Amino acid sequence: MCGIVGYIGNNDSKEILLKGLEKLEYRGYDSAGLALKNDQGIHVFKEKGRIADLRRAVDKDMFATIGIGHTRWATHGVPSKENSHPHQSATGRFTLVHNGVIENYALLKRELLADVPFKSETDTEVIVQLVEKFVGEGLNVLEAFRKTLKLLHGSYALALLDAEDSETIYVAKNKSPLLVGLGNGFNVVASDAMATLQLTNQFVELMDKEIVVVKKDEVTIQNLNGEIINRPPFTAELDASDIEKGTYPHYMLKEIDEQPAVIRKIIQTYRNEQGELTIDREIIDAVNEADRIYIIAAGTSYHAGLVGKQFMEKMAKIPVEVHISSEFGYNLPLLSKKPLFIFISQSGETADSRSVLVKVKELGYPALTITNVPGSTLSREADFTLLLHAGPEIAVASTKAYTAQIAVLAVLAEVTAKSNGIDIGFDLSHELGLVANAMDVLCDSKELIEIISREFLSTTRNCFFIGRGLDYYVCLEGALKLKEISYIQAEGFAGGELKHGTIALIEDGTPVVALATQEKVNLSIRGNVKEVVARGANPCIISMQGLNMDEDSFVLPEVHELLTPLISVVPLQLLAYYASLHRGCDVDKPRNLAKSVTVE
Repeated sequence: MCGIVGYIGNNDSKEILLKGLEKLEYRGYDSAGLALKNDQGIHVFKEKGRIADLRRAVDKDMFATIGIGHTRWATHGVPSKENSHPHQSATGRFTLVHNGVIENYALLKRELLADVPFKSETDTEVIVQLVEKFVGEGLNVLEAFRKTLKLLHGSYALALLDAEDSETIYVAKNKSPLLVGLGNGFNVVASDAMATLQLTNQFVELMDKEIVVVKKDEVTIQNLNGEIINRPPFTAELDASDIEKGTYPHYMLKEIDEQPAVIRKIIQTYRNEQGELTIDREIIDAVNEADRIYIIAAGTSYHAGLVGKQFMEKMAKIPVEVHISSEFGYNLPLLSKKPLFIFISQSGETADSRSVLVKVKELGYPALTITNVPGSTLSREADFTLLLHAGPEIAVASTKAYTAQIAVLAVLAEVTAKSNGIDIGFDLSHELGLVANAMDVLCDSKELIEIISREFLSTTRNCFFIGRGLDYYVCLEGALKLKEISYIQAEGFAGGELKHGTIALIEDGTPVVALATQEKVNLSIRGNVKEVVARGANPCIISMQGLNMDEDSFVLPEVHELLTPLISVVPLQLLAYYASLHRGCDVDKPRNLAKSVTVE
């Protein structure tokens, strides 16, 4: 959600910034812009739409060794060229890009900037106008920047240019992610290391309420009181080839196909020399000391948490509650005496979850983050971290991160059970290996799934997913995948709940996708299918081998019943992919959506 790239050095910044913004397209955006600084001043180019539109607008002959770029996901003001970043102060001296939301912008605008003409509807413009106001009152730029930051309530990642200074990019951060990359004779600024990985793998992470003065050969970090902070860089453990599509037409399809390898990577990473799954003892101790686990997550990660609850309760015998982070943060339930909080987030930057983590730490409770991004905010601020080892996930619709989350939660449950002498009745490492093999089979079944998708989803305006038990949780994820990339109105329901009202929406030809992978409810879910068929539904039954019947549309390879969510979701991911493709949608960058939701 929104992205920032900045460069200062000796080379032409134009193409560096454009390529950096292209690497950030996965985060979701509706407009983009650049500000390039050379001897003639600051030149701003911005367009509503894609980076390709911005490329056409940028002066190809312009040479500038300093610049900042931005992809915007609209919050304040509609997507438009006027509301796109960068924004400039009234005289044009200062130019700014901003990720985040300034909660008190209207108050600041009314009380401090009533006589300043504004060109946009954004909260961002308030920031750059305040800097210019305070410089006009006699402060130097750094002092004015610091004074402005102290007035802001909310989240921000900022990069500021001064038309009178060719040596500096001013940077600041609070709640929104931002990194400074270190090079030889140049330095960069980025919301995500992937944006500038082609230039450097050495990055300094920034903490909340820090200011950074970035020059081509020097980086100075300080807090809002002006105290200098020394922090060593870290090496971004990313392979630039991992963030390329290769021969795939879309990142989503590539990432679906990577799921078997991700499961094998998780087995390899969490297995010791004796062949046993293992997790750091301090994490297992924290789980065992808790009287209840609270899983906090959003979207796809929330659905993974619902599956993880079943693992922890059935395997480790520990009670678990799963909560939507945006609701939990403002409606704290009555907590147990010794809770442990588990935060699940692909990016580790989910703003709703971070707001809960801040409250949890204030209350003194331990927290574990399960994420794909080491060094991310949720990882850094929690007590413990378990990494997904899924590799970069670029497509907005999460696929491999979801299955990785489920697999890591299964490992956590198994290791916790074993630490308490509980026999779970099967070898999880072996069974996960069988899951990876089954995923290979499913990824090789694309042609059949594409035929099913075309039959059921090419023209429909809505679709229902039904299941019971673990299948219900997978149905929630399947419906989310379909709606977010194909724009089909899709909902997931517990099979028995459909007749308690929603069955009224079933019409002739309405597609209903039913999962049947759980033996004890196999006949029950098939009874639910009969109910919707009697109202005109077009049923698509996806069953597991051994439970399948002649009328089923697709049969999954058999795996351990508790682990079926890892494979039953794969055909649902592919159904959504092909539905999006057949309907002419942008598979990897669906409208209105962002990969990393960094604002509340």
